[in-house]
Amino acid sequence: MMLRTCAIALLFVSAACRSAAPLPAPSAAPAPPAASIPDSIRWVRDAAEYRAATLQAYRLATSAVEAAAAGRQAGSWAVVLDADETVINNVTYQLERAQQGLPYSSESWAAWVRRREASPIPGAAAFLARVRALGGRIAIVTNRLQSECADTAAVFERHQLAHDALLCRPDAGPSDKNPRFEAVASGRTPASSTPVEVVAFVGDNILDFPRLSQQSALAAEAAFAPFGTRFILLPNPMYGSWQPR
Repeated sequence: MMLRTCAIALLFVSAACRSAAPLPAPSAAPAPPAASIPDSIRWVRDAAEYRAATLQAYRLATSAVEAAAAGRQAGSWAVVLDADETVINNVTYQLERAQQGLPYSSESWAAWVRRREASPIPGAAAFLARVRALGGRIAIVTNRLQSECADTAAVFERHQLAHDALLCRPDAGPSDKNPRFEAVASGRTPASSTPVEVVAFVGDNILDFPRLSQQSALAAEAAFAPFGTRFILLPNPMYGSWQPR
């Protein structure tokens, strides 16, 4: 009888121990997969073709400007360039937003500009230096806001990107660049205090060229006549006015 009692007691103790044992921790939920990088961003970041295309564009721009500058007096002519994806590269910003699965926002863009981490587009520095050596004036017409202009100028200075004027978009003003193009030509900017002939425009967006838009360019084949001579286009598959609004 005593042996049976002990056996029953041991059974209860064993059961109690098992019930008191801690439950295994639940397995951690798998981390969500990182957002895939769009091919457009990957191409700008990694492709040999992107570098070849920008170098090709700037060599073409150099040849066109050398021809246009022949016989002109120094300071009597100018070139106008956009900044983003034309002279400086913001692929890191685009990559970071894509990896977070987030779209562009003015707040994130302003934070990126403050970081001053944009890098020169291949070919840009050599072109700007050549324009300066030929006696041309250089105006950068960008839709970065006026409040972002100092940080933008710091990037240009850091990378020794020659320029005479950096014309940013007024914080509360329109994005239309045509009034600023006209100001350069009429000598109303730091690039020149007297009228100059703008012999070349360089950009990555159809809006970087005088009086052109997606609609007006596609409506008339003649709109494309200046490209390759006075208008030089750089590739930018990441964003632009071609995107649906």
